[in-house]
Amino acid sequence: MKSFKIFPVLAAVLMLAVALLVSGCGGKKEETKAPAGDAEKLKVAFMYVGPVGDAGWTYAHDEGRKYLEKQLPYVKSAFVESVPEGADSERVLTQLAEQGNKVIFATSFGYMDPTINVAKKYPDVVFMHCSGFKTDKNVGTYFGRIYQTRYLTGIVAGKMTRSNKIGYVAAFPIPEVVRGINAFTQGVRAVNPNAKVQVVWTNTWYDPAAEKEAGKTLLDAGSDVIAQHQDTPGPMQAAEEKGKYGIGYNSDMSKYAPKAVLTSAVWNWGPFYVNTVKAVREKTWKSEQYWGSMSDKIVDIAPFGPMVPDDVKKIIEDKKQLILSGKWDVFTGPVKDQSGSVKVPEGQKMTDQDMLSFDWFVEGVEGTIPKKK
Repeated sequence: MKSFKIFPVLAAVLMLAVALLVSGCGGKKEETKAPAGDAEKLKVAFMYVGPVGDAGWTYAHDEGRKYLEKQLPYVKSAFVESVPEGADSERVLTQLAEQGNKVIFATSFGYMDPTINVAKKYPDVVFMHCSGFKTDKNVGTYFGRIYQTRYLTGIVAGKMTRSNKIGYVAAFPIPEVVRGINAFTQGVRAVNPNAKVQVVWTNTWYDPAAEKEAGKTLLDAGSDVIAQHQDTPGPMQAAEEKGKYGIGYNSDMSKYAPKAVLTSAVWNWGPFYVNTVKAVREKTWKSEQYWGSMSDKIVDIAPFGPMVPDDVKKIIEDKKQLILSGKWDVFTGPVKDQSGSVKVPEGQKMTDQDMLSFDWFVEGVEGTIPKKK
């Protein structure tokens, strides 16, 4: 009888031991975490208007993409280069959304309407459009106040010219480009009121041959410093071949024309891309129109070439600090148009809305803005 009384006790102990063993194994599993590299990554895509090797606009954005992946290991990025603005960009945006990308950066002005159209079909994807002005619940815009560094590079050009003729190879007659020309000219004229900025339009973003040829045309017309709003170093190379100077754009172009490039107005997209993707992952992202300033470090001026004197560097540094202080900005009045009429009275600052819709040239610019057909 004793044996029968003991068996239930032994059985109960055995069941308890098994339960504890199972419980212990389960607890161990919960504490084990998969390595970060094995976790499902957040897919982020970029659509570019030019090739990543253009040394200009697309190159600068792709450097930002690489920075993003380096700073956020949980990100897996992809890109499609040389996508024409228009209907084809809408097709590519759709493909990127279908591939599971949760954040898509469309990096050219002409992608604006296609971005808005595709975003409506994919409400769970965040779309960011560079340099545009249309937003939606899942669409934001972003750009930087590159006009601030354009102004600083204009000071360099104004001090370094000997002919008082400065050439500017311009892409398309849109507000972004017009604003850059005007800011550059304001810088030129701040230190050299006798200088003129001559504008030639190429109607291209990326055409190395056409952009270099436009630079040659300006040099042949007497310009001894060439600036540009283009995606290739063609104009800088034209300046070097003629023994003249150049002001680069997008990235530091000195390596392509070291004897010519005085400095460049440059982009630094990486930190913005990191902040945006972090916000999406943490579910704090909200649609907005971001226009970052030099104080955000999204725009800057590249190192000076050895031919730039110290006194010129000092002028630039003083002006840079003034802009960073927020007490003054490039289009603070008086600002006059080509005819000499005051457009911004003395002491007033031009509004963001007016700057974003620039359709006139400031005093000192030689050239016209083609009318839309």
